[in-house]
Amino acid sequence: MTIESLTVPDLGGAEQVEVIEILVQAGDAVSAEESIIVLETDKATMEIPSPLDGTISSLSINVGDKLNEGDQYGEIETSTAGSTAVAESEAPAQQEQLKQEDVKSEPENEQVAVTESSIASIEIIHVPDLGGSDQVEVIELLVKIGEEVDAEQSVLTLETDKASMEIPAGKSGRVEKILLTLGDKVSVGDAMIELMVSESAELGTASSAESKKEAPPTKENNPALATSAAVGNKPAAQVAKPSEDIKPSGKVHAGPAVRKLAREFGVDLALVKASGVRGRVTKDDVQNHVKSALQNPTVAGTGIPKVAEVDFSKFGEVESLPLNKIKLATAKNMTAAWLNVPQVTQFDQADITELEAFRKQVNSSGSIEQKLSAVPFVMKAVATAMKEFPQFNASLSADGKSLIYKKYTHIGVAVETPNGLLVPVIRDVDQKSITEIAQDLTDKAQKSRAGKLGLADMQGGCLSVSSLGGIGGTAFTPIVNAPEVAILGLSRAEMKPVWNGSEFVPKLILPLSLSYDHRVIDGAEAARFSQRLVTLLGDIRHLVL
Repeated sequence: MTIESLTVPDLGGAEQVEVIEILVQAGDAVSAEESIIVLETDKATMEIPSPLDGTISSLSINVGDKLNEGDQYGEIETSTAGSTAVAESEAPAQQEQLKQEDVKSEPENEQVAVTESSIASIEIIHVPDLGGSDQVEVIELLVKIGEEVDAEQSVLTLETDKASMEIPAGKSGRVEKILLTLGDKVSVGDAMIELMVSESAELGTASSAESKKEAPPTKENNPALATSAAVGNKPAAQVAKPSEDIKPSGKVHAGPAVRKLAREFGVDLALVKASGVRGRVTKDDVQNHVKSALQNPTVAGTGIPKVAEVDFSKFGEVESLPLNKIKLATAKNMTAAWLNVPQVTQFDQADITELEAFRKQVNSSGSIEQKLSAVPFVMKAVATAMKEFPQFNASLSADGKSLIYKKYTHIGVAVETPNGLLVPVIRDVDQKSITEIAQDLTDKAQKSRAGKLGLADMQGGCLSVSSLGGIGGTAFTPIVNAPEVAILGLSRAEMKPVWNGSEFVPKLILPLSLSYDHRVIDGAEAARFSQRLVTLLGDIRHLVL
């Protein structure tokens, strides 16, 4: 038994090629020509096979590493070293053959300058040199009829049993006709597409022989085309230096152009449903995935796994009832807010002993028709604090680069209805008295419960208030109602002993829960805003100053 080094074969001149997949691990038995690793450039993926039979002793690379020709990436234990010598002896011969073919493909006549012209013509674009590969399958068409392409743009993807390669247009123009279909087998010189090409779009030189008759482009007269790269003693496509931004997903069959598109959209290819030949992910698959994610951001494309489906009926009797429109809308809006807004909750306590005494006195005097709850006082205090802290009366712009400050003060109040939660908006709270706020709130709450609240009545809020005091609880974390930047939660007020410096005295304490958008408001600002509310509610005389 001998230990042989595993080294990267000839890559046709490509350097720093990325490892995107490792197909074996130490201890695995492999046969000659069995693929061990997968490399990818920005134009092609290629599988690197084992040069001989044996057992993988070790691997010294990781996914994401960059390799060059001759780099050692592991060791293999084998009973014979003969096949290595054979493989090494074949490679120079193949390279010499490729060189001879390249010489034959050179134009016989000297190149002459092409005269620029605005006259457009139809040109047939042929399959370039495939490095000796023959009858290569078309697995993806990357352009459509009528599409404008440049010389470097890939128009189709071919795949052998060891590598996939993208074939560029070679010339700039408009696609007039696609001459191939998925599944076709092509060889060098076969017609691919028809391009409407302007003479002025030429690179500036052409052979006199080409002016007489059209010849298939080769790697010599168009360096943008793929050239040969030995893949385990089998030539494949030479390609450009790989992109170095985001590592592609492993164990996904996709071409370089598709991976590049996925990186631009920030899509994990492992989450995309493939529709291509042999389970390959196509550009359309990525685009459809993104469209689906935009339409339903809680399902796909967000990087958040779905909750597993459970058949609850196997545990006992169940009944399934659809959610009503209000609950569905609430679920959608709250999920979007939770996923998009980084939220923090500031907890505080306000002494409302004097406020409560005043409220009861007013209600018992009969001086006003509308009975007062604590909520209108809180809303007035919030409106006053928003004037002093204008960032609480702002919204982040759509691009996230600026703040939109509002010159009005509209406050939404969560109202429980038989069908779910609604948030009517009370307008110009800063300009209204406590009794006017109370009357508007009562009217909107009655409409909400009767199902008569209009859409306009729930729009334009600057900040929201959610009160659970009538039910109970000591604190909670309300979700910011985006695009608002804050929401104030009220829990049940409770009598507590408070130290006044000499003794404990009973005080009615109202718990406050202030959730805020941390992109707009920092912790210190939230604490100051909350403390200002404590001061205003502790002495309501501040509300009239």
